[in-house]
Amino acid sequence: MSTDKPNQETEPAQDWIAGKHPVLEALRSGRELNKIWIADTVQKPSVGPILAEAKNAGIVVQFVDKRRLDQLGLGVAHQGVVAQAAAYRYAEVDELLSRAKGSGRPPLLLILDEIEDPHNLGSILRTAECTGVHGVIIPKRRSAGLTATVWKTSAGAAEHVPVARVTNLAQTIETLKEEGIWIAGADVSASQDVYRTDFNLPLALVIGNEAKGMGRLIREKCDFLVKLPMLGQLNSLNASVAAGVLMYEVVRQRGSV
Repeated sequence: MSTDKPNQETEPAQDWIAGKHPVLEALRSGRELNKIWIADTVQKPSVGPILAEAKNAGIVVQFVDKRRLDQLGLGVAHQGVVAQAAAYRYAEVDELLSRAKGSGRPPLLLILDEIEDPHNLGSILRTAECTGVHGVIIPKRRSAGLTATVWKTSAGAAEHVPVARVTNLAQTIETLKEEGIWIAGADVSASQDVYRTDFNLPLALVIGNEAKGMGRLIREKCDFLVKLPMLGQLNSLNASVAAGVLMYEVVRQRGSV
């Protein structure tokens, strides 16, 4: 087993998955795994489901000294379980649209404009999976990619929500509009309250950068802007929290659709 430390924040497709739940979800989703390492200090019953799924899939499992896993320097708590996976394949925007059309539900996409914190991205993916989002779109530059930290934070959701990585976010928004998707941007300066907005339409929600919000061009590309009511002294929410509130407001409005 190589002990080279993968570059967590710059690699476009991380080939390490750490943690019991993320590895189990990777197995259940059919993700191509090359090998699984389990620390010899781990209680066998706690990894029973992993061992069973790996056996069914014909994936080699090796018990090793926990220090070997620590030396990987993955930057996340591996819980004594690490899998080496085939490089993640980002989806195409067309695949997200096809997935939405085949779901029988109105399209719901997320566009993340330069979300840089991998923990935020992981949390957003987790909520996106829970709320039935058909796909997430991120830019190739100045954005967190699907790193080991993202996989761990998403609690396995990254295996189930397709992510498209595009060169030009503004151009992608135009493509979505041509497909009948309405673009709603979350902006603290918007005049339209999220709870007074009709989300019962083919929709893509735009969440901006943690510090700067949406870029000017992306804001101008939105069909409409919405804000969350702020009653305290602060005027903004964490990006993943804001995204979660917006996603669940869409779910609330659409009911059981």
